Amino acid sequence: ADSPWSVEDILTEDDEQDRVPLQKLKLLGESEELRGLLLNPHLRQLLLTIDQAEDKSSLMKKYMQEPLFVEFADCCLRIVEPPEKENILPE
Repeated sequence: ADSPWSVEDILTEDDEQDRVPLQKLKLLGESEELRGLLLNPHLRQLLLTIDQAEDKSSLMKKYMQEPLFVEFADCCLRIVEPPEKENILPE
């Protein structure tokens, strides 16, 4: 019987440390800043292209040269991995 695949099927133990808990992923959907970025049609097209690409990793490398994509990636990272308080410089 073909059962649908789960994340556990494709993650190795090495990948576990890079795994983002569902709770944190839900924060992405609640971010006004991220929603604002996603209003940009160019960014949406980049994300669609990655989603449909065969070789996602080389395309990601290319897109990390795109300021708009970097801004999106940085925004996502700030949400799921907020900077440590002591590393934040005072204004």
